[in-house]
Amino acid sequence: MNRRIPVRKRLLVRLLVASVLIAVCSVAATAWLAVATTTRALREEQGQVLAEDMDVLARLSGYAATHADWRGAERTVRDLAERTGRRIALTTADRTVLADSAPPGTPLPPRAAATVDPLRVDTYTEHGAQRAGVDPRAVGPYRITASERAKLDKLAVVRRNCFARNGYDTFVVRAPSGRPVVTDDDGPVAGGTVPEECADGQLNTPTPTEDKALGDLSSRIASCLGKQGVTQAPPSLGVDVTRLGLTPRHYGGKPTAHDGAEGPAAAQRCTAQARRAQLDPYVAPVAELFLGGGATTAVRFDMSPANKAKVAGAAGLVLAVTVVVSAVVATRLVRPLRALTAAAQQPPERHVRVPVTTRDETGVLAAAFNELTERRERLEAQRKAMVSDIAHELRSPLTNIRGWLEVTRDGVVDPDPALLASLHEEALVLQRVIDDLQDLAAADAGTLRLHREPVRADELLGQVAAAHQVAADTAGVTLRTTAEGVPWLDADPVRMRQALGNLVSNALRHTPSGGTATLSARPDGDDVVLEVADTGTGIAPEDLPHVFERFWRAEKSRSRRTGGSGLGLPIVRQLTAAHGGTAEAAGAPGTGAVFTLRLPAGAAPG
Repeated sequence: MNRRIPVRKRLLVRLLVASVLIAVCSVAATAWLAVATTTRALREEQGQVLAEDMDVLARLSGYAATHADWRGAERTVRDLAERTGRRIALTTADRTVLADSAPPGTPLPPRAAATVDPLRVDTYTEHGAQRAGVDPRAVGPYRITASERAKLDKLAVVRRNCFARNGYDTFVVRAPSGRPVVTDDDGPVAGGTVPEECADGQLNTPTPTEDKALGDLSSRIASCLGKQGVTQAPPSLGVDVTRLGLTPRHYGGKPTAHDGAEGPAAAQRCTAQARRAQLDPYVAPVAELFLGGGATTAVRFDMSPANKAKVAGAAGLVLAVTVVVSAVVATRLVRPLRALTAAAQQPPERHVRVPVTTRDETGVLAAAFNELTERRERLEAQRKAMVSDIAHELRSPLTNIRGWLEVTRDGVVDPDPALLASLHEEALVLQRVIDDLQDLAAADAGTLRLHREPVRADELLGQVAAAHQVAADTAGVTLRTTAEGVPWLDADPVRMRQALGNLVSNALRHTPSGGTATLSARPDGDDVVLEVADTGTGIAPEDLPHVFERFWRAEKSRSRRTGGSGLGLPIVRQLTAAHGGTAEAAGAPGTGAVFTLRLPAGAAPG
C-alpha cells in the first residue's frame, strides 16, 4: 500500500510543529514572566537601595548638624557601611578623606553620590527641613540649659493635664533643642486648636538662652538688610512650638514706600543668610559623600529572598505548563501506537483490528496493520482449507489402495491385471499429489533448484504440445502452437515444460470436445510472453483472484480426476516466480481462458 500523505498531516511535521510551538510558547512565557518579575524586583530593590542611600545621607546630615567637625564620624560611617553592605566615604571638596569604611588607599568612585551640608538640605530627602534648607537638628545657640529644660518639663505636664481635662489625648516629645512639645497624633493638638484655659503662654515663651539667640539672629538680619539698602524693620522672630524645633517666624514687617516689592524678598534672603551664619560655627563643614565603588567594595545588586522566590516560581510555572502541554501532545501522538501495540499483543486467532482515526503515518500504519490482519485471516482460512484438502486428496487413493489390498489378502478377489492397473493408477495419483506438494514446499522455502540454459520458446511449446497430443486427441480438442520470431529464454527447460504442461492440462480439462487450445510465444521488450489460450468454459470474474490458490477449484463438484488436485496452477505461479517472471489469468464465462507467463528474455547461444 502506497498512500501519499499530505505534508501537514505527516507525523514528523506535526512533531516539529508541536515542538516549535511548545518551545516558542515556553520561551515567550519564560521571557515575559522573567522580565516582568525581574523588573518588579529591580524596582523594589532599587527603591530599597534608594531608601538606604537617603537613610545614610540623613544619618550623616544629623551627625554634621550636632557636631562642630567630623572628628569621631569614623565609627558612624563604619556602622552604616556594615548595615548596608556598601562602602561609605566622606571627603572634603578636594577629596581629602574624612572617614572611609574601606581600607586606606582604596580608590574613590569617580563621582560623589551627594553633598552633606546640614545648612543646605533637600526638603524632599530630609523630612522636617525648613524653608531655609536647614537641618532641624542643627540648633546651635538655641539649645536650652538643663535648668530651663526642667522648668519647661513641668509646664509641659501642666499643659498635658489641661488637654486631658478637655478631652484631648496628648503626649510630650522633645525637640532637638531640648524643648518639650505637647502634641497628639495629628500634631500639634487638634491641628493647632488649644482650649482657652490651656493657652497660658508660659510653655511657648522663649527661655533666656533662646532670647539671646533670637536677639543675635535679629541683629544679623538687620545688618544684612542695611547692606542691601532696605530701611524696613527686621521680621519678628519667635519660637516654633512644633516637634521640629526652633526656627524664626514668617516675615511680619511692612515695607516702606521706597523699599517696593524687594522688601519681603530681601528680608527672606537675609533671614536665611543670617540663620546659616549663626549656625555655621556649631555644624560640621560641608563634606562629599561617596557610596560604593572602589577596588574592594563595588556596588552590587542582590535580589531579596522574596524576589528570588518569585522568579523561581515563575520559571517553575512555565516549566510545569510546558511539561503538561508536551505530555498532552505526546499522549495524542502515542495513543494510536499504543492501540497498535495492544492489538499486536492479542492472540493471533482473534485477528484484532484497530480504528483508523488519523491520516498521518500512524493512520497509514493502522490501515496497513488492518490489511495485514485481514490477509493473515485469509491465509489462516486457506491454510486450514489446504490441510483439509491435502488430507482429502491423500485419503481417497490410500483408502482405495488399502481396501483392495485387504480384500485381495482375504481372498475375496483375485489380483488380476485389471485390479493391479487400478491400484497402480491410485498410486500415481498419490505420487502426483506428493510431488506437487514437494515442489510447492521447495518453492516456498526458496530451495527450488533451477538448471538454467538457453531455451528457444518455440521449441519449448512444440515439446509441450507433443507431450499432450494424445490427451488432446482423446478429449477431442485441437492443440496448436504459434510463435513470433525466435524468442529465447534463460530458463530450466524441465521446469518450464512442467509449468506449461500444467496450463495445457488445465485447458484440456475445461475445453469441450471440438474446442481449441493454443500455445503461443512472442517477444515483448526485454521479456518473452508465453500464453495458453482455450475456447472452454472460461472463468467467472469473481473466480479470477483465486485461480492460483492451492486446492481451489472453480467447480467444487469436480473430483480429483476430472478437476485435478488443485495444485497445478499454484505450481505454475511458483515456477514462474522462481524464474523472475509473473503469471496472470484472464477470461470470461463462455469465451475461454487465457493464462499468460511473462519471463525475462535470454540471449541466443554463441
